[in-house]
Order: sequence, then structure tokens, then C-alpha cells
Amino acid sequence: MANESDGQNKLPVVERVAELAMLLGQRYLADYGAVRSRHDFTQRQLLTCLVLRAYLKCTYRGVLEVLSVSASLRQRLGLTEKLPHFTTLQKFSGRSQVLAIVEPLVARIGQAAVQQAPAPTAVAVDSTGLATSTASAYFRSRCGGPCRQWVKLSVVVLCGSLLPVGLVLDWGPSNDRVQVPRLLSQAQAISRPTQLYADAGYDAEWIHERCRQQWGVESLIRPARQRSDGTRNGQWRSQMSAEHLRERGYGRRWAVESYFSGLKRTMGGALSARRPEQQLAEAAFRVLAYALRR
Repeated sequence: MANESDGQNKLPVVERVAELAMLLGQRYLADYGAVRSRHDFTQRQLLTCLVLRAYLKCTYRGVLEVLSVSASLRQRLGLTEKLPHFTTLQKFSGRSQVLAIVEPLVARIGQAAVQQAPAPTAVAVDSTGLATSTASAYFRSRCGGPCRQWVKLSVVVLCGSLLPVGLVLDWGPSNDRVQVPRLLSQAQAISRPTQLYADAGYDAEWIHERCRQQWGVESLIRPARQRSDGTRNGQWRSQMSAEHLRERGYGRRWAVESYFSGLKRTMGGALSARRPEQQLAEAAFRVLAYALRR
């Protein structure tokens, strides 16, 4: 919890994350999820507790222990009188609406980054996997139990700020093109970049058409297949030669790889939750916590 170096008035990072989470939650969440609830804690207080849990990489009990010894954090959350029970946080994270809650919060952060950019920027799209167990792939292979499923995180990232403008969480393995319609719909709603960069996993003529004709964005996707004579079908796929991609700045696609690297180094690459719905929720809160931290 070290203070930011630029300025004495800067809050500790963990408090800044909590404060931003509370501000975002106020805009997108009702105070209480049910009319007949006890109204002990608001939804944004519970949401912020889960964001802090993801940021601190601890358990439900662990984040409550941190809050119990930090009066300033409790003040940021408005929890000066009492704290929720750890099962309250667990049940809230298992709600089916969690992904629907986190998605607009991440989109709002990305929209703010777009508005602050001095000029239209490029975006890059890709996916990565978050392990559902802390056991290493080597250990699982030695035990005869290879990893057959993981949480698949697909994002559209701004190449300048490395903040996501599109987020889809699903189960892997799956073809990268499965998540593209939802990803592009989210990104199209809040941004109008100059180019979209993607690797060969997104090679499809219909993706080029969606980007160029519906979104007005130049799609630059490395082709995965070609005919035996070396040609490629499709109006746009046929233009995706190595020389053309290089001239159009295809090297900027590595921005999304930098984003995944920073996310896993900061927030961890293995999920601690055990139930499938809570694993998806934990992955979503990690993305949100990392975006708030940046």
C-alpha cells in the first residue's frame, strides 16, 4: 500500500481503487438488490469489496481482515459501523448478474480513455486463458490430468492506454471467432479507432466486413490459410500480405499481449474460486480491478 510518488495528496493505490469502484458502482448499480433485503450493505459496497479481493489476491475472509484493520479503507466504502460476513460476499459473487454488472463498468473506463486520447487510436483484439486451478500445467501432466477447461478472457484493448473497450468471458477451449460478435458490439458502442489488429485466430472475411462496413475501421488480421497456389479468397483477406500488414503498423498488435502480461503479473493467472459461476465472476473482477489500478 505504498503511496504514489507524484504528489503528497495522492491516495494509496488500494484506496484509489476502492474509491473509483464506489464511484462507478453509484452510477450503474441500484442501492439494494431486493426490496425486502435487510439493507445492511449496498450493492456497490459489496462490489467494491470483491474488487479489493481481486486486487489484493486474497480470500473472502482475507479482504474482510484487511478492512477490519484499515479505518481509511472502511471510510472509503462507508463501512464504519460493521462489515459484511464473508458468505455475503461469496453469495454476491455467485450471482448470475455479476458479468452484466462488470461489463458496463469496464466499458465506462475504456470510454473515458477514448475521450481523453488526443487523437483516434488503434485497438488490438486477442484472448488468453486463466487457469481454474493453482496447480501448474507440469504437475497436472505428471499426474495424468491435463487441463481440459479454463476461463477464456477475450478483450479489445486500446493500443495507447492499454485499457479494454470490449470484454467477453467464456469457457475455453473454443475458437476465437466465437466471441467476436459480442466483442465488436461492445467496442463499437464506445470507440471509433483507426485500425483493428488481430492474429490468425480471427482470420475470417466476415470479421473484415463487420469492421470495415459496419464500424468503419480498417481491419488488419494475419491470414491463417491460403490456397495451394498461395492466393487467398475474399476481398479483404486477399490483401493481407506480410508486406501490407507491416506497412500498416501490424507490430502494434503486441499491445494486447502487453495487456495480458501486465494483467497476469499484477492480478495473477490462476483463479482461486472453485464453482464455475464464481470463477467467471473472479476473472471479471480481476479485469475491473486492473483497469481501475491503471
